[in-house]
Amino acid sequence: MRALARTTWVELKLFRREPLTVAVTLGLPLVLLFVLGGVFGNTPDPEVYRGVGPMDYYVPAYIGLVIASLGIVGLPAHLSAYRERGVLRRFVASSVPMWAVIGAQVMVTLVVAFLGSVLLITVASVTYDIHFPSSVPLVVGGFFLSGLSFSAIGVFLGSAFPTARAAQGAGLMLWFVMMILGGAGPPPEVLTEGMRAVGDATPVRHVILLLQDAWLGFGWNWTETLIVAVFMAGAVLVTILLTRGRLGRER
Repeated sequence: MRALARTTWVELKLFRREPLTVAVTLGLPLVLLFVLGGVFGNTPDPEVYRGVGPMDYYVPAYIGLVIASLGIVGLPAHLSAYRERGVLRRFVASSVPMWAVIGAQVMVTLVVAFLGSVLLITVASVTYDIHFPSSVPLVVGGFFLSGLSFSAIGVFLGSAFPTARAAQGAGLMLWFVMMILGGAGPPPEVLTEGMRAVGDATPVRHVILLLQDAWLGFGWNWTETLIVAVFMAGAVLVTILLTRGRLGRER
């Protein structure tokens, strides 16, 4: 555990040196919040936004978006850069267990996502008349499950792409697709059937529904919990197979 704590502290300090990741994680959701809040306000519409105010809809959705940005933009680029520069081999040579390295990335994702979410909620509560979560424990539970799921996806992407630039480019492309079609952009009710199908296939859609249900008082959504968990388990399994295959080729 001491190795995990030390590695996490170092990774948190290194995170501050990645301006693009910081901007996407903390800045872009706030910009989108202001834009959409200025356009739609927070007056409930029974036809869209699940019958609640737009800002009440978007705040938990953007918490999911913050988690997703760290999981598929920041974490994969960081891991790919480590592998590309031989840092992972130096960790192993220095007797730093690989579980501590991966665990530190997960911890950084959770910590920074939490800080970004607090910033988002604070700004939204000051700027707009949003309703606070109906159940804080359920929101916290959904947050941690979502963070773990996107961390697993990020580790998979970081293992799959050979360079940091390729991982970051692919992550940004996936993030924008998920943002637009996954429920954090235009409301799904106004999308075409094909767009909704693509959005439903993205993990962020199910993370958003899980967080929104807990936030808006719809209770804990066990169906979305299972789907988010399946994404996590699938990412872990594919990462293990990919890593074993790479080690087999290197031998």
